[in-house]
Amino acid sequence: MEVKSRKHTEKIHTKPKSIWKSFFKDKTHGGHRYSSEEFLAMEAREKLFHLDGGKSLLDFGCGSAELLTYYAPEYEQLLGVDFSPSMLGEASKRISEKKCNNIDLILADHETLWENLDSDFDRITAAGVVQYLTFEEIDGFLAKASEYLSTDGKIVFFDILDPRLYPLWKLGVFTPNAGPLKALYRLGCGFQTSVIATLKNRPRDLSGFTHNPYKIQKIANKNDFEMCYVQSMYYEYKYHAIMFRT
Repeated sequence: MEVKSRKHTEKIHTKPKSIWKSFFKDKTHGGHRYSSEEFLAMEAREKLFHLDGGKSLLDFGCGSAELLTYYAPEYEQLLGVDFSPSMLGEASKRISEKKCNNIDLILADHETLWENLDSDFDRITAAGVVQYLTFEEIDGFLAKASEYLSTDGKIVFFDILDPRLYPLWKLGVFTPNAGPLKALYRLGCGFQTSVIATLKNRPRDLSGFTHNPYKIQKIANKNDFEMCYVQSMYYEYKYHAIMFRT
């Protein structure tokens, strides 16, 4: 598989940055529940189960490659993509430390990614990324991804915020000490955070948008994909969307 080399992590796009690009431009780590290697390895095993094989993989929104390096032993060639230069800087360090010589990195977003590709992939995935895209952007992503997906390939969106469960998680319903007073306290803190974010012109919820799985399924069907979804093992308020050609 031929892709443009890691020097493209230095490429600067002239398109104005979105608010999410501005937010993530200096970040160096993904939003995993725990940062320990033990937890990352467990999370990667769950995701590899749903990815279910293939020889080549494109990880959109790979961040600092915390999961990508755990995918590496299972694939012949991997491509990590992110729009954050700081994230890719950390990813490059981690890839070198883990001696994952089958991983390439490029700097791109959901629109500029495709101009950097020269071949198809057996698996195209994104973990904790879809919530930063609108339904229209997800539609456009799937339309382009289908052009670079092998005949028997799969697209898997991991860890999408579930609008039916995320509000409950924010209220602390899933915590061991859940109760009405705790819920009211969290509600008040959430309102305060939202007001401050609005005044500073920042996203009201840094976790992104919630997306109903049936809406994602409708978009998948529109792009000639069948879709099933399953709940995340490690995030009780998230789900995975697994798509394959009809």
